Amino acid sequence: MTELLGRLVNAQINIGPGVTWREIVGNAFGIASALLGMVRKIAAWPIGIIGNALLFTVFLGATFGTPQDLNLWGQAGRQVFFAIVSVYGWVQWYRFRRRNQESGDERAVAVQPRWATRFERLQLIIGAAVLWVIFYFVLKALASYGPASDAWILTGSILATYGMARGWTEFWVIWIAVDAVGVPLLFTAGYYPSAIMYIVYAAIVIIGFVSWIRIQRRERDAKLIGDTPAPVAVPE
Repeated sequence: MTELLGRLVNAQINIGPGVTWREIVGNAFGIASALLGMVRKIAAWPIGIIGNALLFTVFLGATFGTPQDLNLWGQAGRQVFFAIVSVYGWVQWYRFRRRNQESGDERAVAVQPRWATRFERLQLIIGAAVLWVIFYFVLKALASYGPASDAWILTGSILATYGMARGWTEFWVIWIAVDAVGVPLLFTAGYYPSAIMYIVYAAIVIIGFVSWIRIQRRERDAKLIGDTPAPVAVPE
């Protein structure tokens, strides 16, 4: 049984330096999580956590024996942070949906998209600067591959996931910035499925961004109509 499990974990396709099925399946779970997040389904969070667990082993290639034989500590670290923040997001979305159900909302969506306030955007900017500096020096000390790019991917991923949990529409924009850096880094490192996933994910992110803006407008207009008092009949 142990031998069979080992074969399944280490199974790979001979493309370039080699591609493990773990990387392909982990990224498939990541894409599924993004699609579910776009339509505001709570299942996005647990499915994403499964993908995080698989990809954690993939990006510590020198430790877990992937064909690339590279440790991308930032990429591996982001999987850990993803899992932690995903638990937070899972709880937040569940609570929001339950409140909607208790109030009689038949849609029972898990989150209400909105733009972040000025103060919340300031938090994101300061958080991005502080986290990038910290992660850069930590990753450089760990001899991570491409520490500057890796630090930004880790930073942006944390902020985007947190923004998604809070329902801030800006989180889609942060993901676009992460993908712009992640694609060249992963192609250079030989993680081809992950690089391709970033490209596919970028398309999903753009669609998700537009989708959440439309949801905001639609639900805002519906609220305005609901708040408008009914016309009072004037006796003739």
